[in-house]
Amino acid sequence: MQLRILNKKEISRILNKVKEQFGIIDIKFNYGMLQNKEGKIFFITSSLNKVDLNKLRINELGLYVIKDDKEIRLTIEGSQIFGEYATKNVLEVDEDDAYGWMSGNKIKCDKVYNGFVIIKHKDNYLGSGKYKEGVILNYIPKERWIK
Repeated sequence: MQLRILNKKEISRILNKVKEQFGIIDIKFNYGMLQNKEGKIFFITSSLNKVDLNKLRINELGLYVIKDDKEIRLTIEGSQIFGEYATKNVLEVDEDDAYGWMSGNKIKCDKVYNGFVIIKHKDNYLGSGKYKEGVILNYIPKERWIK
């Protein structure tokens, strides 16, 4: 099997990392999680935990929302799920920076952040990038860029 169902302790560890990184205080969470060999976390309906995945050859299932490596990195969908609850490490950008971000560009940033940052334009959450030396590095896959 390519995917592994995470137990409650593992889910709690990941959610605590997300909460700590983005200052999330209160969030209702009732999903199951799957993790593949690359550390990608997929949200699934919790009733899927009853299915025996060992008999299936599945590489992906559910909604890809988090990359769990040394740090937590949210996908675009992950930033949309957690962004409204985030109280820190959220960078609000103007329309030009938002368009540039969705085109694959970095964002210049005067404020210093710690690790990954959620990018927000008005009420839209556009993914997350890593703060490094005055810029936010873009992790949006090339196939999702605006052309």
